[in-house]
Formats: sequence, structure tokens, C-alpha cells
Amino acid sequence: MIRKTQKLRTLLTVLLTSLYIQVSTTPVLANGNVSGVIEETWKNAEGQIRQVVNNVIFPALSIILAIFFFVKLGSSYFDYKKNNDRFEWTAPAILFVCLVFTLTAPTYIWKLL
Repeated sequence: MIRKTQKLRTLLTVLLTSLYIQVSTTPVLANGNVSGVIEETWKNAEGQIRQVVNNVIFPALSIILAIFFFVKLGSSYFDYKKNNDRFEWTAPAILFVCLVFTLTAPTYIWKLL
């Protein structure tokens, strides 16, 4: 008896959910030039996007990479002091190159895009 009422509840829930979805959604038909609308939207928002990327995104990435660079440089130095083998330059060098890229990217990234 319990399984029958559970199945009935599940069926009723599925039916009500599908009915709600059908009633609440509206079909969207694209008539006309969709790519033109997208290009126009990009032209309108391009200045704001460039400003946000240049003034927020790249500086935030630069700060994060600078912190990682100095932390990794310090940990590499302490590993060198502990082991007296050789200084491992690979990770600090990669972080330094990424840091230089994010610092100089605003000058040329928009010419590429």
C-alpha cells in the first residue's frame, strides 16, 4: 500500500512539475539578423568591458601573481638553504613571466582581439 501511494505522489509531482514548466516558459523565435544584434551589443559594451578589464581584472591578476611569485621565491630560497644543493628557478621564473605578461597585456591585448 505504501509503495502505491509513493508511486502516485511521484507521478503527481512529475506531472505538476512538467505542467508548471510548460505554462511558465515562452517560446523564443529569432526573426531577423541575430549576428547583427550581437555585434551591435558588443560595440555598445566594448568600452565598458575594456575599462573593467584594464582597471580591475589585470591589476587583480598582477597582485595575485606578485604574491605567488614572492612566496615561491622565498620558499625556493629556504629549500636552497636547507638542502645546499642548488636553487630551483623554474617555478619563480614561470610566475615572473606570467607577472610580466599581465602587467604589459593592457597595452597590446585589445589589438589582438
